[in-house]
Amino acid sequence: MNEIEKPKQRGQLRQLLGKEYFILKRRYHWVFTDRKYANTTSNTSFTHSVFKHRSLVLRPLKDVDMYLQENKRTNLSIAIKHLHEIEIKPNEYFSLWKLVGRPTKRKGYLEGLVLKSGAIDRDIGGGLCQLGNLLFWVFAHSPLTITERYRHGFDVFPDVNRKVPFGAGATLSYNYIDLQVKNETEHSFIIKLWLDKTHLNGELFSNNEIKESYKIEERNHQIKQQYWGGYSRHNQIFKIINTGEAETESMIVENHAIMMYNPFLQNKKE
Repeated sequence: MNEIEKPKQRGQLRQLLGKEYFILKRRYHWVFTDRKYANTTSNTSFTHSVFKHRSLVLRPLKDVDMYLQENKRTNLSIAIKHLHEIEIKPNEYFSLWKLVGRPTKRKGYLEGLVLKSGAIDRDIGGGLCQLGNLLFWVFAHSPLTITERYRHGFDVFPDVNRKVPFGAGATLSYNYIDLQVKNETEHSFIIKLWLDKTHLNGELFSNNEIKESYKIEERNHQIKQQYWGGYSRHNQIFKIINTGEAETESMIVENHAIMMYNPFLQNKKE
């Protein structure tokens, strides 16, 4: 049916208390879980590249101050230091927030762009969703299994020069809106992350050659007007694995989002 309820406005106190409740709940899980989480860097050289991706850091957006984009670069620089060259061994989970920790001003994080209830806002550590988006796209092109991923319930910006399909990313909010993958293979992997003058870069390496190839495909994309007057956007993201002899496919995510712009606007190339 693809029906989405009209968003409900919740008070700031309720939002704050709810957020802290879920943060404590996730911390409790980290302490008492029997899951083994990746937390060490590799001392050996992984030479087999699995997949590489890059995304533009300073991306001019309508009604968004550029200083928030500059601050995003600082926030990304701090966060990736906790993830760079982390080894994901067989049967281990990779949790972005368990490695990065809570982004605070004391740690050097700055005010950056965040989205709250479909509106543009600012908060300490804002902009780290770009890291979640990049890592999701890299992990999707690998043998790693995505076990936890969230998507914004709102589609805020039109598809201007979009490089990947709508919804092929992961939103983040410390610590319960996380991106997690599990290594269900016999190989070990490390993720390398770095910033250059213009882009955030990520590359996944394996200690052994991965013979399969991976392709991501968007299907069943549609825009629908809801009964309450707004528009929503929907699609499915499939992963196609080619072994050289056969292909298998599976849906890895399904997206449903309320559109915060006119769906009939024409995209303009920059």
